[in-house]
Amino acid sequence: MSYSASKTLPYHIELYRQLKRKRTAFAYAFVVSLPVLVAIAVKFGPSGNSGGPTRIGSGTTDLIGLATIGAANFTVTMLYFATPFLLVTVIALFNGDTVASEASWSTLRYLLASPVPRTRLLLQKIKVSLTLCALAVLIMPICAWFVGLIAFGTKPLQSPLGATFTNSVAISRIAIITVYLAISLLFVAGLAFYLSVRTDAPLGAVGVAVGTSILLSILDAITALGKLRDWLPVHYAFSWFDALATTIDWSTMIRGASYCFIAGTVLYALAINRFAHKDVTS
Repeated sequence: MSYSASKTLPYHIELYRQLKRKRTAFAYAFVVSLPVLVAIAVKFGPSGNSGGPTRIGSGTTDLIGLATIGAANFTVTMLYFATPFLLVTVIALFNGDTVASEASWSTLRYLLASPVPRTRLLLQKIKVSLTLCALAVLIMPICAWFVGLIAFGTKPLQSPLGATFTNSVAISRIAIITVYLAISLLFVAGLAFYLSVRTDAPLGAVGVAVGTSILLSILDAITALGKLRDWLPVHYAFSWFDALATTIDWSTMIRGASYCFIAGTVLYALAINRFAHKDVTS
């Protein structure tokens, strides 16, 4: 049987390897636990104390109060809570751990000796990492919807921007938000993967990627930076709020999605280039 580089390390084999890891199970458990814990806290916690209003755009609104209206509102609120940290951490974990962990276990060189071409090895790992990321982003709204359905029932989505949508329209708007979130997180994914190639410490790659995202979010909150904030990838993290308006303004979402897609693609390309010239000793 002749050797074929295209048949080494099949996608389904790598996907199975990553799915059976404990960190994958823990990551998905955290994603599922957020809506469950919030629903329990809101449903059985002290009434009338939602923690105050949250700033949305140019105004403020009580997100916890809106979350209790129905499943659609609860789902949108969970996406708002998960965007800045939980999903960022999960995406960074799936990308920052994938290559660095192999190096820390001293199995990376054996994969290359199989022999699996370096570029194919990284491409397969990128595909699997993005698959795991997509599942995490998809699980969040689906789980939140069913938890909200059980806890608060089905009622029209009342947008914090003042619009009201039927459940069918609400589902389509949540789908748009989910797709946008998946694309906007590509910057963090690409950065974590690039760092994973640069180091043998998986926690270091994940931590730096998450820390960078937090730092950029802090810089984005400094209004004195003015237009410079438009160049920060995290500046567009909540542009999906435009999908909750009566008429969707696509301009900011397209700009944010394009920026994050390009940034993520460049970082993945840099990772492949770096790995192609890396001296793998572990």
